[in-house]
Amino acid sequence: MRDETPLDLAHAAMQAAPSDDAARLRFYERLADAELFLMLASEAEGEQISPELFETPDGDFVLVFDREERLAQFAGQPVPYAALSGRVVAQMLAGQGIGLGLNLEVAPSAFLIPAEAVGWLNHTLGHAPEEVEAGITEFLPPAGLPEVLLTALDAKLATAGGLAAAAYLAGVRYADGGRGHLLGFVGAKEAAQPSLAKAAGEALTFSGIEAGAMDVAFFGADEPAAASLARAGLRFDLPQPTAPQDFKPVMPGGDPAAPPRLK
Repeated sequence: MRDETPLDLAHAAMQAAPSDDAARLRFYERLADAELFLMLASEAEGEQISPELFETPDGDFVLVFDREERLAQFAGQPVPYAALSGRVVAQMLAGQGIGLGLNLEVAPSAFLIPAEAVGWLNHTLGHAPEEVEAGITEFLPPAGLPEVLLTALDAKLATAGGLAAAAYLAGVRYADGGRGHLLGFVGAKEAAQPSLAKAAGEALTFSGIEAGAMDVAFFGADEPAAASLARAGLRFDLPQPTAPQDFKPVMPGGDPAAPPRLK
């Protein structure tokens, strides 16, 4: 058997510490970020998909697997499926009273996620930190932030390749006398800024940190503030593409803002 998946490990940690909210949050973060293979009742028709629906005494569920071979093992025969991120699946099902059956019968992370938890996940993924508008008078080294947040930010920003040149976490003093922490993106593409702010918000939320603990700002690479930020802040490198890449059409559900429609 191949090595355990990130979802297997996060699920095991959650089950081993049922009262640990941080472990539970990390599992749902891994679920949102994972590519999931959703079992369908029939082949997709354009943007419309028909998930296989399973009725149980605990409610209705669709089935997802974090590896194609796990789906094949469960089904025992070729079946149609759609490869979607966990966040897209949650958005697609939110409000419909349908839960998720994860890796049932084929993995240690087999888990029934009720409809209420799917709705909570979709709602949580919609959170984002505030974008700064107040004047900044000074950048300071970050202090007092928990390691879990730094680890979460590093993991999130590693998936944002090519969307900005770099990001820096720094303490800040504002013109109105307030102080706080700020995640500043340098050289971010304008179209990518909402996605970057959302990724930062997810790292904050799934770390169990108060939403007010961090603001987000964007700076041009040639702005004097960017140089000051770089001198004081903790740098996070975003992977850069080796060659210019254009966005290409994606399969149904590839755009989180436009999940596939259920038939």
